[in-house]
Amino acid sequence: MTSAPLARRLDLRDAVVIGASSMIGAGVFAVFAPASRAAGPWLLAGLALAVVVALCNATSTAQLAATYPTSGGTYVYGREQLGPWWGYAAGWCFVVGKTASCAAMATTFAAYTVPGPWQRPVAVAAVVALTAVSWRGVTRTAGLARVILAVVLVAIAVALAGAWLGGAAGPLLAGGGATADGAPSAVGPLEVLQSAGLIFFALAGYARIATLGEEVREPRTTIPRAIVTTLVAVAALYAVVAVTLLSVLGPDLLARSGAPLADAVAAGSWDWAVPVVRVGAAAACLGALLALLAGVGRTTLAMARHGDLPRPLAAVHPRFRVPHRAEAAVAAVVVVAVSVADLRELIGFSSVGVLLYYAVANVSAFTQGADRRLYPRWVQVLGAVGCLTLALTLPAVSVVTGLAVLVVGLVYRLVRRRGRGAVAASTLDG
Repeated sequence: MTSAPLARRLDLRDAVVIGASSMIGAGVFAVFAPASRAAGPWLLAGLALAVVVALCNATSTAQLAATYPTSGGTYVYGREQLGPWWGYAAGWCFVVGKTASCAAMATTFAAYTVPGPWQRPVAVAAVVALTAVSWRGVTRTAGLARVILAVVLVAIAVALAGAWLGGAAGPLLAGGGATADGAPSAVGPLEVLQSAGLIFFALAGYARIATLGEEVREPRTTIPRAIVTTLVAVAALYAVVAVTLLSVLGPDLLARSGAPLADAVAAGSWDWAVPVVRVGAAAACLGALLALLAGVGRTTLAMARHGDLPRPLAAVHPRFRVPHRAEAAVAAVVVVAVSVADLRELIGFSSVGVLLYYAVANVSAFTQGADRRLYPRWVQVLGAVGCLTLALTLPAVSVVTGLAVLVVGLVYRLVRRRGRGAVAASTLDG
């Protein structure tokens, strides 16, 4: 089955918007509370480590994407630089990890908008609705992401102003110490690394740019610029938000918060701004979910083209030029995930998969020759070591589950290859 190429319709601004919308939605509204439960007053150290590892990964991804401007991200890079099994391992980790991220964003959206009994049905509805938007074409995806990002940035600006001007801000590390809800009484290197691994979940949105490589104009220059620009800008925003949350809530209250930015505003005199923040949070989660669905669908497309996933998933819609079957399959899995899993489980599992994915990206970039090199090799070594370290220091349940799912994926490919080999041998004997 021949899969038609996707259309190149995205410029630099579109690519930055899609990446930023996925990163901001995940980070600002979903990850600081669990990261604070791990690191307590050392949350900023965890953020700094996550940014360093993410920057190494971003430069490796940019270097690879400039050489291989096609859909699939590190699935393609690993195949080309290291071999089919490496590429498959990266692609499998990305698909399962980012499918969990999709479910996390849908769950967070519902938590900010409706009461508990309605949250799972609303999360399912959000997945179905945004999949329908994505089917209409990548320019529709980028256009909606631009609107959502504007709403989110306004809401964050209101939240930061309310937190600082509403009289709630206090000492940066107020409220340290143990809590009944799990904030550690003593924080060591392991807890800081775990916090960094959780925050990395929120910083990986730049991968959406690389997975859209087949739809970006002038990809050899646009993709590297978009990836680095997006990461630097969003990391700066995260730092401002983290300082604000620690100053207003302190690490203990932040660790217990289900809606940290809204709680930070509510702690001051700007009560009228709380609904604005909640609307922004809902929009951020929708933006992240939209970008994630697009990215996972295109990696699924690339894997199906090579026979590593069922080949019917490689179909491209004849009118809208999008991988509609792949996106439908991803949406179906996300619907199941939001129906059975909770947010903390989804974030931990997603982080393991994505960190393993970027470890392969760094190794792939390390093997590129001087004629294709944009950054020194020590950056890729630091990135690979950082990814593996953060992955192994995540909660044990997340690590064990992530590695088990990776093994299942590798066994699936082995069985599939042996099955195709047996069919081929039978045909020759006949």
